[in-house]
Amino acid sequence: MSQADVPSAETKSYLRLSYDEGTLLIEGLPEGETRGLPRVEFDHRTRQLRAEAMHYREIMEYLIAEKIPYVDDARDYKLTPWPLRITKEAFPHQSEGVKAWWDGGRLGRGVIVLPTGTGKTHVANLAIEIAKRPALVVTPTIDLMNQWYDELTMAFATEVGLLGGGYNDIKPLTVTTYDSAYINMARIGNKFGLIVFDECHHLPGPTYGMAAIASMAPWRLGLTATPERADNAHTQLDYLIGPIVYRREITQLRGQYLADYRVETVYVNLSDAERNEYESCREVYRGFLQDNGIDMRRPNAWGQFLFVAHRSSEGRQAYLAYRRQRDLALAAPAKLELLGRLLDRHNGDRVIIFTHDNATVYKIARQFLVPVITHQTKTKERRDILLQFNAGTYPIVATSRVLNEGVNVPEASVAIILSGSGSVREHVQRLGRILRKSGDKEALLYEVISRGTSEEFTSNRRRQHSAYGGD
Repeated sequence: MSQADVPSAETKSYLRLSYDEGTLLIEGLPEGETRGLPRVEFDHRTRQLRAEAMHYREIMEYLIAEKIPYVDDARDYKLTPWPLRITKEAFPHQSEGVKAWWDGGRLGRGVIVLPTGTGKTHVANLAIEIAKRPALVVTPTIDLMNQWYDELTMAFATEVGLLGGGYNDIKPLTVTTYDSAYINMARIGNKFGLIVFDECHHLPGPTYGMAAIASMAPWRLGLTATPERADNAHTQLDYLIGPIVYRREITQLRGQYLADYRVETVYVNLSDAERNEYESCREVYRGFLQDNGIDMRRPNAWGQFLFVAHRSSEGRQAYLAYRRQRDLALAAPAKLELLGRLLDRHNGDRVIIFTHDNATVYKIARQFLVPVITHQTKTKERRDILLQFNAGTYPIVATSRVLNEGVNVPEASVAIILSGSGSVREHVQRLGRILRKSGDKEALLYEVISRGTSEEFTSNRRRQHSAYGGD
């Protein structure tokens, strides 16, 4: 943004913008007058004109268009060229995505949707180079922050800052986490002209959303493979970052830029005793829902069930029955028997086993003597396991949900999903773990389902994505 000519000091007939803990202050107008400035409101507490920092660009564009003189004391960054020092040619989906983002209707604001394994990091590198402004990259986890730090350090000939995980080192090119971003944005939100939100489906919400609201960055880039959220909060991305400007699905890139793949659904049966117990628990649970008029298809029905269930002994029994029938379906012993046969079939392949809960992961570790990664796994141990897995020392790794996103395991070719949630995003993310291109590999995903249980319905719901429309 260029600064308008400032009138002589004698006239004082100009506006002054300053940054104040995540907001913009506008001085130079009579009290209560806004001169039509967009997003600006009178703050009765301080008797000043104020706007959320994220509206900096819109306000500046208005000042320039209306030829209103101003002094910009809010921005604390300068034009900063970022020449890439890596010469690899961008894939068509990478260059097309950046062009749509930079040349589109919002000019450097928007979300690029690309499948896992198609090089979203390089898309960010190209955006940082073209924006020529100090840039902040926001990531979901410490592991991803460190991964981005390594990538940016290789891509650009500059020292990269870190904010989070014990670091508080702010540089013109900095990587942070969502947790650290929303905590610290009020003090650093005027230091970056570009903000990149990796896995941006995490951003919407009253806490992480502050990382976008308190930032002045005129240019904003969101990256994700799965923008949609079950709570529809993804609709906030348009406001916080910008609209989806470019999108490619797994089916459009498989074979050439992603590994080709197959998906197989395999069914197991409950034993007679397990089936009887499942049906009995299911009847208790569903009877309670019916008696209390709770329709689980409605929004917030789960919260309603929990509220009503914990008010009576019958309700608590219904909740325990729900948990038991769910455990019988998701962690049926027959699944582990099938897992043994699948591991024998894929002896020598690199295999990731996914479950919905830690208890099953640890059971797999004991029975099959394989390393596991859960939210309880320490950072160094997790990194060592993944390094050994990629090297082939560990051909198998089991996990609950912590490897759904943000890990680079290009050699993985087989995923076995023993259990999961009904989330479409989770299922697509798990598929994405095995789709990174590596030679001419063909990836294979197994989905193991307990026949005749609610898991069949859950499976159908979470497979509502184009990636599962056929092989």
